[in-house]
Amino acid sequence: QRQLEQSGGGSVQAGGSLKLTCAADTETYSRYCMGWFHQAPGKEREWVALIYAHDDTTYYGDSVKGRFTISRDNAKRMLYLQMDNLKPEDSGMYYCGSGGYCRSNKCDYWGQGTRVTVSS
Repeated sequence: QRQLEQSGGGSVQAGGSLKLTCAADTETYSRYCMGWFHQAPGKEREWVALIYAHDDTTYYGDSVKGRFTISRDNAKRMLYLQMDNLKPEDSGMYYCGSGGYCRSNKCDYWGQGTRVTVSS
């Protein structure tokens, strides 16, 4: 049974929006950090948005600042990524992660991944 279950993603034209959702269980949601990670074809997985549990501090990668928004719903144990003004370079797989060393892209738990395709 997956501990992080992702949904959302899909195909959109440049400038469009998508929302990713990650459903966590008690164990994975209680971790110190959670985030969204992007893996472009042929490249390493890297974080694009992080949120820290103790004070909901958020961090964004330079390429997505002002366009992506990470949020969480504690009552539902859900993590979200709202992606606006999407660009073709945003295409790839997106993973929800929790725990471990989020800023080093080394999480304890990972979702199954969801594909985002942005056409120009």
